Amino acid sequence: MGAASNKLNVAGLTKRFGPLEALSGVDVAVDRGEFISIVGPSGCGKTTFLRIVGGLETASAGVIELDGRGIVGPGSDRGFVFQSDNLLPWRDVVSNTEIGPELAGKLGPEQRARTLKLLELVGLKGFEHYYPRQLSGGMRQRVNLARALAVDPTLLLMDEPFSALDAQTREIMQTELSRIWEEGKKTVLFVTHQIDEAVYLSDRVFVFARRPGRVNEVIDIDLPRPRPLDIKRTPAFVAYVERIWKLIENDVRVSVLEEHEG
Repeated sequence: MGAASNKLNVAGLTKRFGPLEALSGVDVAVDRGEFISIVGPSGCGKTTFLRIVGGLETASAGVIELDGRGIVGPGSDRGFVFQSDNLLPWRDVVSNTEIGPELAGKLGPEQRARTLKLLELVGLKGFEHYYPRQLSGGMRQRVNLARALAVDPTLLLMDEPFSALDAQTREIMQTELSRIWEEGKKTVLFVTHQIDEAVYLSDRVFVFARRPGRVNEVIDIDLPRPRPLDIKRTPAFVAYVERIWKLIENDVRVSVLEEHEG
């Protein structure tokens, strides 16, 4: 697709923290409605990249444009889902979900109706007035996702949102996220360490190389949607996972050795 259809354009993105170069010359374009996963070894700048797109960090050099406009800080056009849900324990599910609209001064009957629809979408109908302490980890992450969607972002940024969940809950959350994405077709940038998660969810996978972080390869995932979980056992799926693992295996080994030596 041409530049006019791109949701996000990144050119020459570089980020330094003092003498440390975290990202170097990252060039990517993301189309509207695409689901993009970002994988790579620890320390390759995946989260830094996401934070720059989210406006939480500034780039040292390069161009980052969302809908043709330069990113200069956070905005309601982007929703963030972090690894930790950070729900406010004194607020119930509904009021946790509505924090963004509340801060924007947009609370009212129309927003409440939309919030209830979102909670139904993420599978929390009937739990609207539960408190975080009454919810499982998976349910809290559903609230986290609903809260990000409540500001109606055009770009959803997700930083390892399922990494703290057990394996079974994580797989269910993958199917739920895929279903929610199919329904709304938000543009998504999803950071994960799990290659199979990236392949299952994505249209394309950006494979980052170790520090300084840069895009080593972009893999198109040509698997039919919607995707049942058992697609993970098909030869085509396994081939994608093996191909991506071979791209990052050496970098992962080096980063693990560096962590142990440190």
